[in-house]
Amino acid sequence: MKPSDEQIKQILGLKDKILEKMTKHQEEIDFLTKNLDVLDTILKQSSFSKASDLIKSSTKISEPIEDSLDTNQESIPLKKNSDGSVIANAFVSPDQVSIILENNLDLTETVPPLKSFFIDRIIGEMKKKDDNDVKNGKISKESVIDCMINKNGDTIREIIIKNYRQKERVNEIINTATWSLARMIENLE
Repeated sequence: MKPSDEQIKQILGLKDKILEKMTKHQEEIDFLTKNLDVLDTILKQSSFSKASDLIKSSTKISEPIEDSLDTNQESIPLKKNSDGSVIANAFVSPDQVSIILENNLDLTETVPPLKSFFIDRIIGEMKKKDDNDVKNGKISKESVIDCMINKNGDTIREIIIKNYRQKERVNEIINTATWSLARMIENLE
């Protein structure tokens, strides 16, 4: 027995709905897969240190930062946790943080996790919040946080974060920059 025209329309409608749902779910699966790949990459690049351990073992910088905000600029050494060697110096002024890498470091932007963690995640989230504050009229567009990287050829010499605006952000910027630079060095060893 052949299906009627009405039944064929219903079957075609059902088929379209199934294909539509399959496409929607496939897009979600692709999205989730890409995010898992990014997370796996970050985890592989890290030393699997707990965030709480990073905060405890990172250079104690709260006091120098407060001082440096009041007295133009002061050098804050960024040190590797493994051996305590200085990998960069941060200079904090009221409008920017300049992180100047040691001359013996040959790090490029392509070495993880600078872009994926420090720039995209940490600075990117701060920028997203600032962009929302611009939309809500809380700050001007010129006050949005910005990150620039100065290089000598391909080698990073300085990372400048302008318009950090909040003292709390300075600690996060310096701690995560220290962690990112230390991981970059480990990735090259």
